[in-house]
Amino acid sequence: MLNVSPEIICFIINKAREFQAKEDVTIPDEPNSPAEDWARQVLADHTDDLCLEEVRATVSDLEPDQEAELVALMWLGRGDYEMEDWESVLEDAEAELTDHTADYLLAHPMVADYLLEGLIQHGYDCE
Repeated sequence: MLNVSPEIICFIINKAREFQAKEDVTIPDEPNSPAEDWARQVLADHTDDLCLEEVRATVSDLEPDQEAELVALMWLGRGDYEMEDWESVLEDAEAELTDHTADYLLAHPMVADYLLEGLIQHGYDCE
């Protein structure tokens, strides 16, 4: 069972798709962990972007364990872990958590697909 509402996750998925579909969004390489600061630097060029601000606001309204769950869902959907390792994924995500979860997520070009895949593995969908 997820602590983050699937509706919130689907909202973030949709906003991530909108944000990353824009021509001026360029993200070099994926960060390895949420602690890597360059993700914030890359996104700093887009401070006036409404999609980015909506994702940041939505994520900042979550509790820390819910933010960690978003990161864990992305890692699960990306194939870094298997569903049977869910508790371990959550522990790893909690250990790596920073104040910049939204930026870390959006720094991954495929974050929408990864989150959706993680959501599907939990038995949910965005349709």
